[in-house]
Amino acid sequence: MRKILFGLSIFILLAAWAGAAEAPLGLPKVPVPKDNPQTPEKIQLGEKLFNDERFSTTGKVSCATCHAKDKGFSDALPVSEGIDQLKGTRNAPTVLNAAYFRSQFWDGREPSLEEQSAQPFLNPVEMGLKNHEPILKIVRTDPEYVRMFEKAFGVKARQITMKEVKKAIASFERTLVAGDSPFDRYLYGGDKKAISAAAVRGLEIFRGQGRCVSCHTIEQDHALFTNHLFHNIGVAAQRMPANLDELRAAVKEVKEKGVDVAVLSNPKTESLGRYAVTRELSDMGAFKTSTLRNIDLTAPYMHDGSLKTLEEVVQFYNNGGRLKETDPIPELLDGGIRPLNLTPEQQADLVEFLKALTSPQFVKK
Repeated sequence: MRKILFGLSIFILLAAWAGAAEAPLGLPKVPVPKDNPQTPEKIQLGEKLFNDERFSTTGKVSCATCHAKDKGFSDALPVSEGIDQLKGTRNAPTVLNAAYFRSQFWDGREPSLEEQSAQPFLNPVEMGLKNHEPILKIVRTDPEYVRMFEKAFGVKARQITMKEVKKAIASFERTLVAGDSPFDRYLYGGDKKAISAAAVRGLEIFRGQGRCVSCHTIEQDHALFTNHLFHNIGVAAQRMPANLDELRAAVKEVKEKGVDVAVLSNPKTESLGRYAVTRELSDMGAFKTSTLRNIDLTAPYMHDGSLKTLEEVVQFYNNGGRLKETDPIPELLDGGIRPLNLTPEQQADLVEFLKALTSPQFVKK
């Protein structure tokens, strides 16, 4: 009886969320595609799929392995580890607020959560499946899955396809929304005591001398802290192809293996960034502007996990795309990446502001 009541309470909460018009303070309403409306049944099914380790060759890796709730829906590793502790080349971005992103992955190669969700299953250094058939075999024969798919989509076991699997996972991920941070209560809630004096100064730097807001946007009624664009900020400079022959080899690998596989297996190919998708020279070494919400939870930072702390991130930007002032200035940098000339005190204030972007449900007590 207790188990039934618990399940019922979860269902009611999900139903309330699915029908809610209000987003957390500081965030807009979650965009939902017309062909995949939110329902409690899909959300519950998606959460089960998200956490199912059977969808990997070892039976030990799920979506939640790299996107763990207690780690801000990231994994706290420089680069993610998949089956047999195989390492890729990129840091796992948080899934929190990914529902708002206009593209998915660091290079933006997929346009939606639905399309993103299917790729890690097949990547040889993530979940390692040759195709999606093992997933379909499980969901078509597991009695609980059969019941859940019929409730969520009205399909019988033999009718289940990856289309329904992707829609369910995406529906769950659209519930992973977190706002209402101290910053939100300060700026949008009118509580001038919500953040410290240092964080207030940090916000002024963020909007002013630091020029952070140019890419990590703050609007009048909400803040996604991303412009949804791709920028070369210098992180991949040391690994980028050094000559035309290396570039041709990297592009050939992308063509042969596909972007998803190629960029997680070769640092030279990985460093192409958005260029691997568009083949536009202006996208060479460019990566998506990540959200800064809950950034204090998701160290290490940057697409390759190369910066360990927020202090290092601020120092990197302050030096114009370099961790040390003595390092050479990277080539092909975006025009906005140049020294900021912030004092140590200003840098510390900026870090305090970034820490004020943590949603209350993730604050460690």
